[in-house]
Amino acid sequence: MTSHKPPTIDPVAAARWAQMPSSHAPWLHEEVARRMEDRLQWIVQKPATWLDWEPSRGGMEGHALVQKRYPYAKVHVYEDASPRFQASKEALSPAWWSPARWTGGAAQFGMPPEPVQMLWANMALHMTADPEALIARWHQSLAVDGFVMFSCLGPDTLRELRSAYAEAGWLQPHHQFTDMHDWGDMLVHAGFAEPVMDMERITLSYSSAEKLLDELRELGRNLHVQRFPGLRSPRWKQRLLNVLSERLGAHSVDGRLSLTFEVIYGHAFKPKPKVRLQSETRVSLDQMRAVLKK
Repeated sequence: MTSHKPPTIDPVAAARWAQMPSSHAPWLHEEVARRMEDRLQWIVQKPATWLDWEPSRGGMEGHALVQKRYPYAKVHVYEDASPRFQASKEALSPAWWSPARWTGGAAQFGMPPEPVQMLWANMALHMTADPEALIARWHQSLAVDGFVMFSCLGPDTLRELRSAYAEAGWLQPHHQFTDMHDWGDMLVHAGFAEPVMDMERITLSYSSAEKLLDELRELGRNLHVQRFPGLRSPRWKQRLLNVLSERLGAHSVDGRLSLTFEVIYGHAFKPKPKVRLQSETRVSLDQMRAVLKK
């Protein structure tokens, strides 16, 4: 697991996508955030502090739902790119007349100075080239007994699009998505405990191939290392629209084009640190004091 990275993601393309501005989160991200927020009802722990990881793409409506569930919790917001940081700050800063400005309910922007009790990350993992490093950052940001709540896309996502591309003889339309069991393994490897993973499939339908492509552009980019390396012509785009209309609407009664999205939900806790034991283990007094203190 030490080198478990998505084998098909181009890290340069992923870094370029990470720095792109975002005016609003896609509808699908907001819907997933709503469903993930509903899962918080099963967690007994009420965090006093929580961190929203990139809400500009994860969803401002989802952020508001979590804030409503934990109205007295201190909120921190992290954005990786400066354009999205400014957008989040403008969207989430309370108005001058809002009581949140003087009651402590306003969000704090940037990484929190102290570990938080919950980290909320909606639809972020599947677009990063090094998810293990990202999960490790989440682990470091959490206090002991804190927990992470996250969602991402799974391997059944866009299976209709892959089939259409394969039939047309084109290269893959997107990078591979990781299975939920592998996400669970990565969480454990990063130091998390009791990971709980589940998934569901959401089918979206579109009135035209143009609207379908518009939504896919909002959701992300093709980060596959073997994606088509050059520019496409208007003639190729028209052929793409024709292929999507024919293949994705072939079995539809009303002519709408359908796409499947596999959504993975997960949460895990950060346990108390343990001394790693081997056949012969030596623990210094300072190490023992540190463990007992934590």
